[in-house]
Amino acid sequence: MPHDHGHTPIDPQSGDRRVSIAIWANALLTVAQIVGGILSGSLALIADALHNFSDMAALAIAYAARKIARRPADERMTFGYGRIEIVAALINYTTLILLSLYLIYEGGMRMIDPPEVAGWTVVILGGVAITIDTLTALLTYSMQKGSVNIRALFLHNLSDALASVAVVAGGVLIVLYDMRWVDPAITIAIALYILYLAVTEIGAPIRTLMLGSPSGIDGAAVIDAMRTIEGVTDVHHVHLWQMQEHTAALDCHVVLTEKGWTRIEAVKADLKDRLKSRFGIAHSTLEFEHADRAHENAGLYGHHEPAEQEDTDVYRNPDGP
Repeated sequence: MPHDHGHTPIDPQSGDRRVSIAIWANALLTVAQIVGGILSGSLALIADALHNFSDMAALAIAYAARKIARRPADERMTFGYGRIEIVAALINYTTLILLSLYLIYEGGMRMIDPPEVAGWTVVILGGVAITIDTLTALLTYSMQKGSVNIRALFLHNLSDALASVAVVAGGVLIVLYDMRWVDPAITIAIALYILYLAVTEIGAPIRTLMLGSPSGIDGAAVIDAMRTIEGVTDVHHVHLWQMQEHTAALDCHVVLTEKGWTRIEAVKADLKDRLKSRFGIAHSTLEFEHADRAHENAGLYGHHEPAEQEDTDVYRNPDGP
């Protein structure tokens, strides 16, 4: 089953407190690094500050999303508010990509004409950043295993910690050898690493928001398993998607044999039990058709069919009009 992450969930209030602490820590660090970067002339330090600022914004978005996601379904949002965390993750990954591209450009400009850099300021503030970034990453580590929203934050914080190590190393090289080109070079390296993380991770929230099939579920295996249920002759118009990050859902048309039609409730129970036990699909909507009146030329996935064959009845009576 694709949704067993092998971890103990953290209490929501405890998780909120962790995110709140991380927000304030990153806010203070951002201010300190921007001031230090301006005074020292270090683009790498400012780059790290901007990254920390994006972390602070990401943390704030994630904090709000966690709160909203716990609201129950209502008449405006009948599926609930859980997808807000997917939206938050997409926003955070997008900001990472844009920030990375900007830093690559700025680093390239400074490689052409490296400015004077106060190495000791870079080293000291970089050391402070390593401490705070590591603390923030630790706060979100155990939470990120079960949430794409928090995983986006964890990657923000992990990349920050690594970037701060690179900034300190660059400051040391500037102090010892006056290697001013190292500062923009490190900036570009940091930006490329951030870009790599964001690009490789952004596909999951996009897939969910586009109603794509859950990545951990084999759609063909689901269909084969349904077709082997006694009384089922075929399935079509299959839709697999995720209502929320860890809630897989399915709806489809199920064609029953004549015998299967006489025991339709038992067949439905068998189908739902197999979907849940084998694939972790707890939410399924099944529309049943008698074999004698099944859709012709129906597509296996989606709604590809002749317009005149549309029908929204849940049960189709083969003897009815």
